[in-house]
This record gives sequence, C-alpha cells and structure tokens, in this order.
Amino acid sequence: MPVDKTKPPLEARGIRSQFGSNVIHENLNFTVRRGEIVGLVGGSGAGKSVLMNTLLGLKEPEAGVIQYFGQNRRNLSKVERREINNEMGVLFQGGALFSSMTVRQNIMVPLREHTDLPVKLMRELADMKIHMVGLSSEAATLYPSDLSGGMKKRAGLARSLALDPEILFLDEPTAGLDPIGANAFDELILGLREAMNFTVLMVTHDLDSLYAICDRVAVLVDKHIAIADTLPKVLEYDHPWVKEYFGGPRSRAAMSAGLKA
Repeated sequence: MPVDKTKPPLEARGIRSQFGSNVIHENLNFTVRRGEIVGLVGGSGAGKSVLMNTLLGLKEPEAGVIQYFGQNRRNLSKVERREINNEMGVLFQGGALFSSMTVRQNIMVPLREHTDLPVKLMRELADMKIHMVGLSSEAATLYPSDLSGGMKKRAGLARSLALDPEILFLDEPTAGLDPIGANAFDELILGLREAMNFTVLMVTHDLDSLYAICDRVAVLVDKHIAIADTLPKVLEYDHPWVKEYFGGPRSRAAMSAGLKA
C-alpha cells in the first residue's frame, strides 16, 4: 500500500485506553502533521507511555480510531500493517540495544527482518547510518557495554533510522545526558529532520528540548490532549499543571536560553 504523503502521518480520534476499570485516556484527539517535531508532555502517570504504545500499534485502544497517512489502522491487512510499521522508527529510552550484538549488527536487525538486501549492502547502509548520527566508524564494531550513554542513544537512533522511516518516535531521548550532550542530541535531531524530511513525536521532560526544537507541544492532562500548539500558545493555556510545569524557574531558564539561540 503506497503511503499518501498528503495525509497526516498520524491521527488519533476519540481514543479511550483502559486497564480493567482504570481509564487512562478518554476521548483523546491528536494529530501529528507531516514534517513537524511535536513534544509530548504530561505529569507522572498521565499515560504518555500508554499513548505512545497505542500510537505505535503495540496496544489497541478500547475505543476510537488510529489513522496512519489517512488509513484506519483497524482496516489494514497484515501486509499493509507491516508496510506502515516500516514507516515508523522508534528510539526507546536508553537505546534498548541488543547487548550481544555490535552497533553495526544492531542497526542491521530491521534490515534483516524487513528487506531482502544483500548482507554487504546492509552493512554499508548500517555504516552510513552510524556516520549520520555522528558516531565514528570505529563504533560499528563496539558492543553496547563499550559505549557511553550518549553513544548508546546515537546508536539506538541509527537503528531507528535503518529503514528511512516517515515518522520517528523518541522516548525521553535526552534523559541521562549532560546539558552539552543533550544540546548536541537536539541539534542532531534537527539536522536529520532537515536532511531526511521525517516527522517526530517526542515524549520528553526536557524543557530545553521543548524550547529548542519542537514546532508544537502536546499536553496530556486529565486523560486527554488538552492542547497541542506552539509554545507561546501552550504557555497561555489556563490549567494548573501547565502553569506549574512551565511557570517554574527551570522553564524560565530554558525559555531564556531558547530566546538567545
């Protein structure tokens, strides 16, 4: 099934998610537009990870519709779902690399699973992705245990880009990085978005990232997306959690740094 790039890569309409009697999301509506970077924020226990899993297709909602490029997920065949899945890359928190594989072998996993390319070409593509995320060629033969936290993030990012996805999901991509490393990672995402023209949905608590690279910020509170807009609009939104989260000294410092940039 060819992807209709005129349609939003991701839409959620009327989503309800629950575990037993515990309702996590109720009447949740959310659209991610092509080419943008959206930051998803919310308090602890708001259901950000559940929403990410639902959007990825790892969990079916109890009600509502998920659409990829205008196609209702429930109506897709197994083959079509597989094709759509290949258009989505995921960077899990911490990288989630296979410890028994080298960096190159980790990046080759999606290529082995979803393509019939010759092994030599897979290696070349993996090495190209390694270079794209700013790792040295020597990193290709290293194992995850040999990598720093920042290198693991970059290696995980390289694997998420193996199939040249249309939409990239990032789960706390700068968590655990020092400010210099986090800023460098933000700049890397911006550069890759420009070069590869993908769309990004990023779960994050990093205020610096929100101010530095996000086109819009989606706020998950009270079981739904209360607002998804530019930061100036979000800052004006009258909700206690928004006021507390974006009104503190850390947010003011991030805003100041963002304005200077």
